[in-house]
Amino acid sequence: MTLPAQAMGFLAQPALGRIWTKVRDRLERNGLQPAGSVRLESLTAAEREALSLLLGRGITGATAVIRLADLDARLRSTAAGCGLVTAVEELGPPLTDRRAERDTGRQARASLRAAAEAAVAGSPLAGQEWVSGWLDDLRRGGALGRLLPEEAAGLLRQAVQVLGLLRPGRDEEVTPYGRGELATRVTGTAHGLDDDTALSRLVLRGLARSVGGEPPEHAPGRRALWRSASVIPDEVSSTVLTYGLRPAGQGWRRRALRERADHHAETHLTLRELRALEIVLPSETPVYICENPRVVEAAAEARCAATVVCTSGSASTVVLELIDTLAAAGLPLLYHGDFDWPGIALANRLIRRCAARPWRMAAHDYERLAAHVRSQGTPPLPLAGAPVEASWDADLAAAMSGLDAALHEESALDWLVADLAPED
Repeated sequence: MTLPAQAMGFLAQPALGRIWTKVRDRLERNGLQPAGSVRLESLTAAEREALSLLLGRGITGATAVIRLADLDARLRSTAAGCGLVTAVEELGPPLTDRRAERDTGRQARASLRAAAEAAVAGSPLAGQEWVSGWLDDLRRGGALGRLLPEEAAGLLRQAVQVLGLLRPGRDEEVTPYGRGELATRVTGTAHGLDDDTALSRLVLRGLARSVGGEPPEHAPGRRALWRSASVIPDEVSSTVLTYGLRPAGQGWRRRALRERADHHAETHLTLRELRALEIVLPSETPVYICENPRVVEAAAEARCAATVVCTSGSASTVVLELIDTLAAAGLPLLYHGDFDWPGIALANRLIRRCAARPWRMAAHDYERLAAHVRSQGTPPLPLAGAPVEASWDADLAAAMSGLDAALHEESALDWLVADLAPED
């Protein structure tokens, strides 16, 4: 319906501007129902005159209270010939039913939460304590509320799928991923988890929740959080330190590795290189895994012939990728690390993951090394943290607790290099 020109001219006059602003706000809060009242204060003479004509009654004071039902009835009985809602919309812009929006929003949030809980229930995230807090964060954040319901539900299902791959049940090993690879698996595009995507933000919030932290605000923090979940943001920035790696087969990459091994040179391999190599070693080739890069350095200096992979501390995604490949090929793996509680925890994880054999990591090895260190006059370094039982030797934790000495790999270099078979 269109207001008659004469009525539009009267209703749109500046002197009635304040009343329409007040009425519009009240209608939108009322669910577009002409109920309740509005109050105008400090009226000017022009506003009093215009309101008197609009309402059909004299307005003489500086304050006026207008009932919306009365104004609705007045408009219907005059030349305007329409109700209050129509008149206000004709004056523009269109009205918004805020009450209906709130109800729709509540229903959408409830539906989204139900869909998210259903997705979680069918995933490895089921029963993990941090998940409920993560879902609450998403509801309070409001980011999903700005999306269409189908789009928001699909995004949540993808986030649950990603987190289920990165935060599986406690007894399951985490599979290392490149971020592009993970994104392709879940979204179909390698850019699905780029920093500027809503999915990346949802997943990072979940990863932060899973470790009791807050989502990082800056790029270095985001990269560190991805790496903590065995995801590397790219396939070239992180490397695994190797020595004596002689893969069989043709191709310049394999030949280059064999040549470096022949010249007793260590090699840093990126994830991209590993996936291009498809490393195959001669059967029954023992692979020695160490924790400290100093072991690789000593092996190179001694011109050892053995194959060595270094975790460089807690094994990163690219390290795990190589170790998994070697384990899948059935090669015998031997692991040595630090004799401290974090070192024992890392050894437990790797030995369980790839069925490695402990390498000079028994209780008697620890006791012998402790005696050797004492004989050299090296100041003792006490153990820190809670004791960790070694899965391969029930006596090791007790021996370590009894001597209370942390022994790092550097103190065992001579013995380890001897095992790595120096060339004649």
